[in-house]
Amino acid sequence: MLVETINNRKTGGATESTVLGPFHMIESPRRELGESIDLVGTGPPCVVRGRVLSADGTPLPGAELDVWQANDQGFYDVQQPGVQPRANGRGLFTADAGGAFWFRTIVPSHYPIPTDGPAGTLLNATERHPYRPAHIHFIVTAPGHRALTTHIFVAGSPYLESDAVFAVKKSLIKEFTPVDDPEQAARYGLTGSFCLANFDIVLQPAAES
Repeated sequence: MLVETINNRKTGGATESTVLGPFHMIESPRRELGESIDLVGTGPPCVVRGRVLSADGTPLPGAELDVWQANDQGFYDVQQPGVQPRANGRGLFTADAGGAFWFRTIVPSHYPIPTDGPAGTLLNATERHPYRPAHIHFIVTAPGHRALTTHIFVAGSPYLESDAVFAVKKSLIKEFTPVDDPEQAARYGLTGSFCLANFDIVLQPAAES
């Protein structure tokens, strides 16, 4: 995490980066804006929306967003082959002409990182827990801009102050606000209550890297 922070110093109000993590797939399935990345239907439904912008506030139409997350039990699809459908919790989205994006999913859960290797030995030796707070991963790219690897962390999640991999940055903690409005739900293709998270993403021009 220290190396990542040193190598990705942000400028001009750009969104802060954080670690890639071990559960990224080389190619997430391409999905249309508004589609759900949750293929199971368990867990509290939510909508994540925002815009991709350049550091000067200019929208970045056609920006690509690769997103992935754990399920409501704290497992990624690759950890549970045969239990979760392949590519559950994953999607590759293209921002619209105004740089906007939105997708449906479920509120992710906090979870423990695997402890059966050297990382577990280190955690035990330092008497630290293995848990990560709830989060959704993003890799965001746009022509002429530096690629960004980041998370959105769920405000109020356990372990925000003691993330096992030290990856939490305060600017990346966002409210997943409960919404109980049938009209808003219908607008997003949902029924019943859901959570809404807003996450604008600001990329650095490549010349600033």
